[in-house]
Amino acid sequence: MPDARVRRAITAEERRFAERCTRGRVLVIDDDPEILTALRALIEFEGYACETFDSAHAYLHALTAGPAPFPGPCCLLCDVRLPEIDGLELQRRLAGCDEIPIVLMSGVSGAPEAVSAFRAGALDFLIKPLDAEILLATMVKAFAVSAERHLARARRCALTARLAELTEREREVARRVVAGQRNHEVAQALGIALRTVKRHRHQVMEKLQVETLADLVHILGEWRSAHPL
Repeated sequence: MPDARVRRAITAEERRFAERCTRGRVLVIDDDPEILTALRALIEFEGYACETFDSAHAYLHALTAGPAPFPGPCCLLCDVRLPEIDGLELQRRLAGCDEIPIVLMSGVSGAPEAVSAFRAGALDFLIKPLDAEILLATMVKAFAVSAERHLARARRCALTARLAELTEREREVARRVVAGQRNHEVAQALGIALRTVKRHRHQVMEKLQVETLADLVHILGEWRSAHPL
């Protein structure tokens, strides 16, 4: 879903922050102010943008009430042991927002927590004290994943818009073509002329911006569970 939040005209400082965001933005959650300060210094020294939060509550509030984020790849670096809402619970709450990769960190967590984190989709699990090189390498990996997820969402949105342009008859023809029916079989099943089936099929391919039957089958087969015809 498009972000409904808006951002006012930005200041010079915000413009510099936006430029950093194009390289990558790290959202750090930890209840230790010294760790937040140290991580911000490291991340910003490398030329990335950084936002820090002392609790999961503070992050969730900013997520819904703050201004729209500047564009660019993003990742979330969160401590597991947090008051009230811990890192694993926050990960569960953000399960539907999978565009931002989550990296969890802890100095006292055991294997079960790490396993739970990975099973829930965490990109990585780092052990404190954090090694700077390992952290930076993990961030680069997370930014690449974030960029790919953003492109995938953009493709899904574009396909949804194109699917919305299909008429009910075109949807029916497309559904049958994807199921493997030939033109004459579609015509017989729907009680329409063969030339009408060909016209509908041509319109479907034109609206969905595909050139071959294989492309049509691929994109409809890939997205029909999320965007049923």
